[in-house]
Amino acid sequence: MELRTLRYFVAVAEELHFGRAAARLHMTQPPLSRAVKQLETDLGCELLRRSPTGVTLTPAGALLHDEACTLLARADQARARVAAAAGTATLTIGTLADSAEQVGTRLAVAYRHQHPAVRIRIREADLTDPTIGLRAGLVDVALTRAPFDDTGISTRVLRSDPIGVVLRADDPLADRDRLRLDELADRRWFRFPEGTDPLWQAFWTGPPGADGRHDGPVIRTAHECLQSVLWNDTVGLMPLAHSQVLPEGLTVIPLADAPPSDLVIAWNSAHTTPLIRSFVSLATALTRS
Repeated sequence: MELRTLRYFVAVAEELHFGRAAARLHMTQPPLSRAVKQLETDLGCELLRRSPTGVTLTPAGALLHDEACTLLARADQARARVAAAAGTATLTIGTLADSAEQVGTRLAVAYRHQHPAVRIRIREADLTDPTIGLRAGLVDVALTRAPFDDTGISTRVLRSDPIGVVLRADDPLADRDRLRLDELADRRWFRFPEGTDPLWQAFWTGPPGADGRHDGPVIRTAHECLQSVLWNDTVGLMPLAHSQVLPEGLTVIPLADAPPSDLVIAWNSAHTTPLIRSFVSLATALTRS
């Protein structure tokens, strides 16, 4: 199994759709489909069940997804350590969902202008790790959202965004101008996988139901969150700044009593290099100008 093929498979497993996975990987769909099919042939088992609307993971596919994520993380860590040992001027930037787009293209232009010889790597994480691998050394700096356990991690707030609740457009509460969290306590909320940062999980999954727990589907990506609302009639939270990207059939209602979501830049407190300090300074200046 090649690492590139595993990256292809992980993208499909997380997007549950070949078209979206291809867009995420910046490639066309046919070679992606062929690569995943060849992986199934090599392993001698079905990893995905295809349908006109997307794909679902088989038990073997779910297992491979977990193993592949571990292998890819180790490979990224090894690559980062080798680059550091070789003295290569490299900055690895971690992004969460559309956090990089929220900062804008001006940061990329400004940073490359100041550091034209620096190689930039981008590592995108799913919603289960808001630090995007900072503690493991997988990234040097992260564009992400708080709150999360920031032990050993320095952060700087770039912007605060109000929060809204995502509902189906035909939901009885969808015509409200504003809602409170207690009005949603009896709803089904999505869940994050086990091991997800507790602070992050508590912020984004809302109040527990009457039985003291959530019983909605487990999600890993922002897209899965939106699809769980559309297909399973769950509810989820999102920054109002993202509401323009909602799929048809969904709406977002502002929450009156929810704290805002902070878009932050984060880095390992014990590993602050001149390249990281420059990135933080530029990001801060550009988002406040």
